[in-house]
Amino acid sequence: MSSAMLIGLAALGGGLGAAVRYAVDEWVTARWRRDFPLGIFLVNVTGSLVLGLVTGFVGSGGAGAAGWTALVGTGVLGGYTTFSTASVDAVRLARAGRGGTALAYAVGTMLATVCAALAGLWLGAVVAHS
Repeated sequence: MSSAMLIGLAALGGGLGAAVRYAVDEWVTARWRRDFPLGIFLVNVTGSLVLGLVTGFVGSGGAGAAGWTALVGTGVLGGYTTFSTASVDAVRLARAGRGGTALAYAVGTMLATVCAALAGLWLGAVVAHS
């Protein structure tokens, strides 16, 4: 597959992922009704889990198509997850005088996303080998 095609797939996936992120965040925020960025937290955790699944599956020989990883891994999940928004949310909480919540959110996001990615890697490898 050509580089131009891979770039196109990643861009298409990125647009789709960003749209889904927006929809998920809006849906969660409309129901959560607290001044805590739960929507973005959930987006980043679920995105890390799915990226781990894809990486674990592909890395274990489940599928090796460059187009698949460009569309889903780089594109959709790259557009879906957002470290920058999580960072801005943590700063917003700190500036609002909620330093403890900001710290818990930042550290919790890092720990939860890494654990989700590791779980996804393991599960993806298990699925690839079954």
